[in-house]
Amino acid sequence: MIAFFRAIRKKMHLLLLPLFAAILAACQPVAITGANSGGPRIDTAAPVPVALLVPRGGSASDNLLAQNLENAARLAMRDLGGVQIDLRVYGTAGNASQAASIASQAVNEGAKIILGPVYAEAANAAGVAVAASGVNVLSFSNNPTIAGGNVFILGPTFSNTANRLVSFAKRNGKDKIVVLHGQDLAGQLGRDAILQAISANRATLAGTVDYALSQESVVAAVPRVKAAVDSTGANALFLTTSSASALPLFAQLLPEAGVQAATTQYMGLTRWDIPAQTLELPGIQGGWFARPDTGASNAFTNQYKAAYQNEPHPLAGLAFDGIAAIGSLVKAGKSNALTGAALTQGAGFNGASGVFRLRRDGTNERALAIATIRDNRVVVLDPAPRGFGGAGF
Repeated sequence: MIAFFRAIRKKMHLLLLPLFAAILAACQPVAITGANSGGPRIDTAAPVPVALLVPRGGSASDNLLAQNLENAARLAMRDLGGVQIDLRVYGTAGNASQAASIASQAVNEGAKIILGPVYAEAANAAGVAVAASGVNVLSFSNNPTIAGGNVFILGPTFSNTANRLVSFAKRNGKDKIVVLHGQDLAGQLGRDAILQAISANRATLAGTVDYALSQESVVAAVPRVKAAVDSTGANALFLTTSSASALPLFAQLLPEAGVQAATTQYMGLTRWDIPAQTLELPGIQGGWFARPDTGASNAFTNQYKAAYQNEPHPLAGLAFDGIAAIGSLVKAGKSNALTGAALTQGAGFNGASGVFRLRRDGTNERALAIATIRDNRVVVLDPAPRGFGGAGF
C-alpha cells in the first residue's frame, strides 16, 4: 500500500469524517421542536436586511472560513436578477454565547433572516436567542439535532446521503445490509441515518458492527463483520468511515477476510473520491458512494476562483446556497418570502452543488449522484436529479 495510506493507518486516532467533524459540535445541542411556518414580513420595495454570522475573530482557520463564506455570499448576490440584499456581516468567533448575542443584535438592527453560524452549538444558541422574534436561521451546520423550529441546517446530512444510497441499493437488489460504524458521535449519527434509511426504503438490516477509533479496534471489527455477513446472507455493507480515518484499513482487511465485493456490495456514507488517492484502494473498487452534481460544483468553483483568485473553502458553497434561496424567494415580490412556509416550498433552489430544498423539520435534501469506482476512476451510475418536481414533504 502506498505511503499515503501507511501514514493514515498510523494515525487511527484521527477524527472520523473530517468535513462533518468540522461542523458537528462536541456535544449535542437541543433542537427547538416543531415545524415553524412563520417569520417576519419584508418590505418588497426595499433591500432585504440579511445578517451573515461567520466565525470571524476566532482561530486563523475560522477567519479564513469566515472570509470564504462572506465571499461566496457576495458572489451569489450578483445573480439575483434585480433582488437587492442588504448583507450585514457579524463575527461570532465561533462562540455560542457570542453567536446568541450577535443574533439578537442583528434582529434588533433590522435583520429579517439570519444566515449562519457554522458550528452547531453557536447555531443552536442563535436560534434560541431570536426564536421569540420569529426570525429564521439558515445555519451552516449539518447537525440534525439542532434542526427544527426557526433553525434550518444547510450542511449536507448523513440522512440525505444514506437515503439516496439505500434507495438505489434497494432498486438494484442489494437490500440486506450490514452497517459498520464508529462509536463516536459522528459514527452514531451516521448509523442512525442508515438505519432510518433502511426502514424507510423497506430494506433489511442484517446487523450492525461498531468499533472504537483505534487501530486495534478496527482490526478486531473485521471478523465480526465477516460473521455478520455470513450468518445473515447479507449482500451489502454500509460503512460510515472516511479515507482520513478507518477506510484504508477496512478496504484492505475486509477483502482479505473474505468479504468480497463480488458478493457483498460496499457502500460509503462519505465521499470516496476525496482525496484522489482514495481511488487507488483495491478494496473499494466497485463500491458505491454519493456525491453532488459535479457540473454545478465545478461551475461554482470556477466562478469563485475568477472572482477571488483562490479555491473556495469546502463549506463556502453553503453561504452561496443561503443567498440563492433568499434571493429566489424575495424575487416573487411577496412580503411573506422569508417565512418558514416559504423557505420549505417543495421545488427547492439552485445552489452551489446542485438543487436542494429545506424540509419542515429543519433539515435539508440535496440532489446527489450515485457513483462507483472502476479501475481507480469515478463512474457515475445514477446522475443527480436536476429538480424535485415541486413535491412537498
